[in-house]
Amino acid sequence: MITRLRYRKFVSGFMLGMTGLAAFITVSVLFFILGYLVYHGGTSINWNFFTKLPTPVGEAGGGMANAIVGSAKLLFLASLIGVPVGFLGGVYLAEFSGGAIAFVVRYAADLLNGVPSIVIGIFAYALVVLPFKHYSTLAGSFALALMMIPITLRSTEQFLQAVPGSLREGAMALGASKWKTIASVIVPAAYRGILTAILLALARVAGETAPLLFTAFGNRFWSPGWEQPTASLPVMIYTYAISPYDDWHRQAWAAGLVLLGLILVVNIIARAILARGVSIPRT
Repeated sequence: MITRLRYRKFVSGFMLGMTGLAAFITVSVLFFILGYLVYHGGTSINWNFFTKLPTPVGEAGGGMANAIVGSAKLLFLASLIGVPVGFLGGVYLAEFSGGAIAFVVRYAADLLNGVPSIVIGIFAYALVVLPFKHYSTLAGSFALALMMIPITLRSTEQFLQAVPGSLREGAMALGASKWKTIASVIVPAAYRGILTAILLALARVAGETAPLLFTAFGNRFWSPGWEQPTASLPVMIYTYAISPYDDWHRQAWAAGLVLLGLILVVNIIARAILARGVSIPRT
């Protein structure tokens, strides 16, 4: 009996040590990548990097202000397209659908979430770029929105289903309609999770390159409006990384550092919202 107890303690301690080692390796990989980016690109991050346009080919200096603004425009428009569709789809699955329809929608969303991003880019190219015969911010945002929809949809559904059924029953017992119950009781109860899902979906698509190569393409100047090719950080990183110029290589590392930093900040904010929540003033 004593021998068996010692054996169990040994196995428990060994497995605890192995899981701790695996967690340490995972975290170490993240900090190694971050440190590598800081080492190679930290010297190129300055005020000009955030405020200047790229310099002509072969010249040193310049910045990626157009790519930063372009990425912001792409993500903003992608959110306007993808978030409402994903959110309303999640509400439908959680509150209205059942049986075969719900299964088909969930299965299609899971399949869409697993489609390679380059295939999404080709689809957006055929649907938006070819008919209008030019690349554009709108086409790039459409491709990113397609990738945001399944993430937002499935996450919204899960968080809405996690709301206790007693809240639904109480609201409807007081005479509230189905839509009134959803809008005033269920969604406010799950808003932290829904907001987290939206932020994580943004972080997921912020670093995508392949869809933008087929849709937004790129631009070394400012891109006014929504119907012209626009620069983005992922595409600029790709373009600069394969170039033969050392200064472009350093700027590619710097852009990678900025992009990774933004994604880390978004993830930290999302986790903080999910863990602590934010207060909503009620009138």
